[in-house]
Order: sequence, then structure tokens, then C-alpha cells
Amino acid sequence: MSGPVPQTAVGVVASFDFTRDRELWRWAPEEVSLYLARTDPVSMADSLRMVSDLNDPGLLARPTREVTREPIGSRVVLYSCTACSFVGGLERERALCDAMRAAGAPTALTTSGAMVAALRALGAGRVAVVHPYVAPIGARLSDFLVEAGLDVVASRGLGLESRVIGAVDYDTTAELITAGDHPDAEAVFVSCTALPTYDLIAPLERELGKPVVTANQVGIWAALRAVGVAATGPGQRLLTVASGQAKTSVT
Repeated sequence: MSGPVPQTAVGVVASFDFTRDRELWRWAPEEVSLYLARTDPVSMADSLRMVSDLNDPGLLARPTREVTREPIGSRVVLYSCTACSFVGGLERERALCDAMRAAGAPTALTTSGAMVAALRALGAGRVAVVHPYVAPIGARLSDFLVEAGLDVVASRGLGLESRVIGAVDYDTTAELITAGDHPDAEAVFVSCTALPTYDLIAPLERELGKPVVTANQVGIWAALRAVGVAATGPGQRLLTVASGQAKTSVT
């Protein structure tokens, strides 16, 4: 017997409240191991304040070191939190990547940076956005996409506080996506790493006739492409259409 398949280490820094570890693993092929570390906790009393606190580059040094130190040695580190990486705009997203690189990440990515890279790779300049957030956070998401040069033709949210988003089920997420699509949109982006989406993407793409890209999908897609590995997701357009290397930050 030749032994187990040699592994490529991919580091993921998640927010302290992240509960979708298993979903991330579904995009990882057999030769990839995901190593997750979480940020220190912040207050959940106010959702905008919470994601703004998690937009602090200073929170990323410790968990980045955890997933890059030997013997783990992750070759790329993803900050897997959408709102935490878009709420401060492009400049702050770049600062988050800089902080991870300073802490030892050979390549650093954020979910929001991966979101923009994925939409560009798909040639989707006009996008409909759906999200579970309260209105002020949803507005920051649209602002981020516009700042990155994309056209937000529609935005729809559930208006939920962060502490309850993790309880959203597939039916609610699917209804949000179909209701939030727009005829002018070339793709639908589903924000928030707390939402379950893996099994919804391919069926909804067939139904809507356009790409449906989601937060956890784009993050793992970008992280794996950075190390030259394809993500696994049968029938998902992003994984079959887009090609080339993901950028480490939004430019």
C-alpha cells in the first residue's frame, strides 16, 4: 500500500461564531486539508458593531500563525467572513490581507476579495445581491461591490441580527435567492458564510439560467486556486467556467 494521499494545507481564519466548517470541507478534494482557526470573540449585541470589530486587522495575527506554523504550514490563508471583510471598504480589505501576510501567510485572501474575483472571472459586471443582514450591513455590501467596479442592480435581505443567521435553513435561503434575482443581473451573489448553500447552487443556476455564487463557495474556490487545486462542486458554474489564478486582494 502506498499510504494516504499527500496533503496540501489550506488555512482558514473564521470569525469566532462560525459554524459551517463541514460545508467548507465539501468543496475540498481528497488531496486538500483545511485547517481552521477562529478569531477572538467580540460583542454580538449590535450586528454592525460586531462585524466592524471583526474588520480589525489586529485580530488576524494569532489565528493566522496557528494555521501557518509548522508542521501545518498552510500555503494560503483565507479570512472566511464576508461582512467582516467588506464592511470597511476596499482599503480595509487590503489591510486584512496585509495583516495575514505579516503574520506568516504566503498568500492571503478574504471572502469579499474572493467574491469580486469570482464575479470578474465569470464576466458578471451586473449583479443581484442577496444577504441575511440588517439593512446597514446590506448597504455596506453594495457599497463595497460598487467601489470594486461592479454594478449592483438589486439587493434583498432578510434583516436578521448576526446571532440568529446561523439558524437559516435551505428553504429560506433558496426563497431569498429566487426572490432576489433581477432580469438585468448577470449573476446572483449570496452573501454571508453562515448561510448554507452547497446543495442549492447547481439547481438554482439551472432554474435562474445564470451563475449563483455564494460566500463559502467563492472563498474556498479562491483559496484552492491559489495553490493550483480545483474545488469540487458538481454542476456549479463558477467551478467549471472560471479559470486562472485568484488575486490575493481586490485591486
